[in-house]
Amino acid sequence: MSERLAFLGLGAMGYPMAGHLAGAGHEVTVYNRSRSRADEWVGQHRGTVVETPAGAAAGCSVVFCCVGNDDDLRSVTLGDDGAFAGMEAGSVFVDHTTTSAEVARELAAQCREQGIEYVDAPVSGGQAGADNGQLTVMMGGSEEAVARVAPIIDCYARMQARLGDVGSGQLAKMVNQICLAGTIQGLAEAIHFAKRAGLDPSEVIAVISKGAAQSWQMDNRAATMIEDRYDFGFAVDWMRKDLGYVLNEARRNGARLPVAALVDQFYAAVQGMGGGRWDTSSLLKPLEALSNEHE
Repeated sequence: MSERLAFLGLGAMGYPMAGHLAGAGHEVTVYNRSRSRADEWVGQHRGTVVETPAGAAAGCSVVFCCVGNDDDLRSVTLGDDGAFAGMEAGSVFVDHTTTSAEVARELAAQCREQGIEYVDAPVSGGQAGADNGQLTVMMGGSEEAVARVAPIIDCYARMQARLGDVGSGQLAKMVNQICLAGTIQGLAEAIHFAKRAGLDPSEVIAVISKGAAQSWQMDNRAATMIEDRYDFGFAVDWMRKDLGYVLNEARRNGARLPVAALVDQFYAAVQGMGGGRWDTSSLLKPLEALSNEHE
């Protein structure tokens, strides 16, 4: 059944996600900080653009959001123009932003006071997953709220699961980023080693990708790493933001994450090379720079 929905944030992920909702026949109202981006979306899809998050949320059964970080999320939810001001009791707020678990719990408490349900639902799969409607969605919230929004989220998800109460989705996304950090660094070191050893890295990858070393990163990023191409994909700046949430949470819960902490510093080195907007696979760059310095 068609529902009246709002989507806040039309970046690389939000733009296609909102498009899938409209394509499924839902009535979608959008808000974006840059009005031109929202106008472009409305020109491509059925829908309405408004000037404030509160205006977008008014009269909607579910409000979706995908912005940048904790502060961005607060800016579109709180205050007279924030989404919560426009939402009615019984509606659901679904946040697809990757944030701290702390801000998810903070905003969920605000929602409870207004009779609104809150679901934190960060995603994995990158822009390609968003474009193709093949995202993995990790959710935290009440069983009732998650069941309420699950059929709608199916518009752009190949996998979705409730991991627990509010905050659990963000914690699960942190687990995802921990895995990614170690995998990408391992792949970068492997390609670097192959080159220094006089092997053809493309030939080596073609062989080992059929064995136990295979990974999504190897299948989708090894070739571009070998070609020294990084002007696409998930930006280093965003990965450092995510790892910051991971390391802060680890300090609170006592988890020991020596590899994640080290890879975070390697990403800082990439930023120092001017690569803040490079794809996360650019971890190969500082390795090669260090080797060149010592020749």
